[in-house]
Amino acid sequence: MSKSHDHHDHPHGSEHHEHTQAKQSPAPVNVTNELDDAGSKALSDALKSSFLIVKFVMVGLLDLFFASGLFTVPSQQKAIILRFGKPVGTGAEQLLGAGLHWSFPYPIDEIVKIPIGEIQRITSSIGWYATTPEMEATKTEQPPGPSLNPMVDGYTITADGNVIHVRITTSYRIADPLSYVLNFVNASNVVQHLVDSALIHVSSQFKVDEALTQNKVGFQEKLMTRIRQEVETKGLGITIEQGEVQIIPPRYLKGSFDQAFSADIERRKTNEVARAYASRVLSTASGEANSILNNASTDRTRLVQAVAAEASYFKNQLPHYEANKELFMTRLQTEAFGRALTNVQDKIFLPRRNDGKPRELRLQLGREPKVPGVPQPIQP
Repeated sequence: MSKSHDHHDHPHGSEHHEHTQAKQSPAPVNVTNELDDAGSKALSDALKSSFLIVKFVMVGLLDLFFASGLFTVPSQQKAIILRFGKPVGTGAEQLLGAGLHWSFPYPIDEIVKIPIGEIQRITSSIGWYATTPEMEATKTEQPPGPSLNPMVDGYTITADGNVIHVRITTSYRIADPLSYVLNFVNASNVVQHLVDSALIHVSSQFKVDEALTQNKVGFQEKLMTRIRQEVETKGLGITIEQGEVQIIPPRYLKGSFDQAFSADIERRKTNEVARAYASRVLSTASGEANSILNNASTDRTRLVQAVAAEASYFKNQLPHYEANKELFMTRLQTEAFGRALTNVQDKIFLPRRNDGKPRELRLQLGREPKVPGVPQPIQP
């Protein structure tokens, strides 16, 4: 009976439940539609607001993107725009002058600024010992060891197989910016390697004494010439201004080199003194020789003139001699005696006798001397 009762009651309950749902279902459907409409509208409004914000953000980012492409080139520089690694423009247009310019931001464009108005410096320390500028400035360098350490100490080898330390600081200006930037990935590194190579090459051309003392200026000139030739050959587009060269012997051999330098200085001083003395002696001898030659030339001229005058005189007297030989001889004797006996008090001339016999001459010896101012008696 209970099952039958349940069986009869169940359909009745089901019908009643279905009838209730059928009666109440229209109301929930209307609420859901309204909620869906409100949600869709809210979502649409939210999307519109989001899209507007995104639009403003995108516009701002775009403006910022283009604004970031502005750049300024200073007055002492030039600039080149590389777009995907290639220069923008052709010829001289590739080079931008001073002022405000624009390009696409990186990584589309890359700006390369070139300091054409500045002096660039390259220091080659490939031949220098281990040190730093700070240590050199404060004089806190490590003392030299017993020998060079090839792991840290640089050096160059001279033509006679000796070792020296050489360092050069080269200054240059960029003369052709396009060649400097476009022909080389890193032109400053090329200049560095070029200077290092020139330093080693020129060191091998000089002996150690020439590089350190005897021809230090020639070493520097040859080094600068070599650097300029290499720069021109490679087309770096730079102009070498000057170079400061330092050359020293190995520090651990400084004492030995100092002694050698002192001996060389002493040798030079001795040679200079010897040369000065030789020059003085040669100058004196040359002066004396010139004086002797001049006197001899004067004596020769005077003697030649005297002989010429005597010859002319004898030639002029020849007709008189031939006309009257006795008279001519007597006259010459008289003139000769007159010249020879100029200061003789008494002059006695004994002419030859006509018969050829000699005349007798008697002189009174021991006569009283004449008293000045007193008349002398007349001799009989």
